[in-house]
Amino acid sequence: MKRNVLIIGAGGVAHVAAHKCARHNAQLGDIHVASRTLAKCQAIVASVHAKGSLQQPGVLQAHAVDALDVQATAALIRRTGAQIVVQAGSSFLNMAVLSACIATGAAYIDTAIHEDPDRICETPPWYANHEWKHRAECAAAGVTAVLGAGFDPGVVNAYARLAVDELFDQVDAIDIIDTNAGSHGRWFATNFDPEINFREFTGTVWSWQQGRWTANRMFEKRREWDLPGVGRQATYLTGHDELHSLSQHLGVPDIRFWMGFSDHYINVFTVLNTLGLLSERPVRTAEGLEVVPLKVVKAVLPDPASLAPTYQGLTCIGDLVRGTRDGRPHEALLYNVCDHAACYREVGSQAIAYTAGVPAAATARLIADGTWDTGRMHNIEELPVRPWLALLERMGLPSRIRDADGDRSLLAALAPASAAA
Repeated sequence: MKRNVLIIGAGGVAHVAAHKCARHNAQLGDIHVASRTLAKCQAIVASVHAKGSLQQPGVLQAHAVDALDVQATAALIRRTGAQIVVQAGSSFLNMAVLSACIATGAAYIDTAIHEDPDRICETPPWYANHEWKHRAECAAAGVTAVLGAGFDPGVVNAYARLAVDELFDQVDAIDIIDTNAGSHGRWFATNFDPEINFREFTGTVWSWQQGRWTANRMFEKRREWDLPGVGRQATYLTGHDELHSLSQHLGVPDIRFWMGFSDHYINVFTVLNTLGLLSERPVRTAEGLEVVPLKVVKAVLPDPASLAPTYQGLTCIGDLVRGTRDGRPHEALLYNVCDHAACYREVGSQAIAYTAGVPAAATARLIADGTWDTGRMHNIEELPVRPWLALLERMGLPSRIRDADGDRSLLAALAPASAAA
């Protein structure tokens, strides 16, 4: 049994994770939030108190740390007595925080794949470039590391595992679809860190098709879907984290990721990219100042956390799975619909951060009670996923399934297997 949680980061995902961990501090123990900017961590602590999110009186503290400094992070882990670390900061931090966990024996959780600041598009599978290289170290140290424990990656991985193991006799294709039909009222903004957001779309689009990696350009492939809650949505084939583990673990020949973009977003993105303003390479101004264009763009855009108060509308994220069941062609959509305004009322967040932060907190709970405390490194689809989805249902992220049998609760559709588990 593990207790005491250290959350790295002070953005939207860390904000949600702190609220949700605080609501279960009887199980999780002390809750700590740390980032480079102490004031942002203090604001999260104040928000948790203001919303009355602490389940019972307990420790809830803010700290300043440069998480790229492995020794400093390890020292903070030891000082706080944290046995579970949630890396909810920039994905540039993953390897440093993981190293600190291996050094201290603390369990590690992240919500996105590691990114190297100097590399926009690496050779797939991306997990093999960084995280998976530390599998042996985790096993030798007995450190539990759960990778990609957000929604996508994360919950969509769990949906894929359920489809392969329980819902289909054979799965031929998985299309992961991420759409946001909400509106924040700003002329232009990204829903999470602009630097990470833009980097996702400036490189090659890698998808897993016919059992091999296939390259496309961003916005080259477009498809529309009729989805629950959000209606008909236009999406574009995009490279994404979960493809790189699912392609290696499930034996499914076609796995693609589709993300919804408005025409306005595409136009702004195209102009910025064409002008070189999304480059991560430094340039020198006429005055002799060295600046990174992408960081300048980030600095002038709204903070994603500031979007929450005015955000209205729904998100829909899920897996459209095709294959066979009982010898016949079968198709099913496993999905979640999340309401921006409801998220704000509950924890002061928008739905994009909520759908990533709640799964991270649920993962901490499963590590704390021993269910997922394996002493090894795993992606979500390598773990028993039904307990996680059941916990997410109780924590605010219910899952549904739409197929030939109708549209209903996913857990209800799995009731006999869940009861047996």
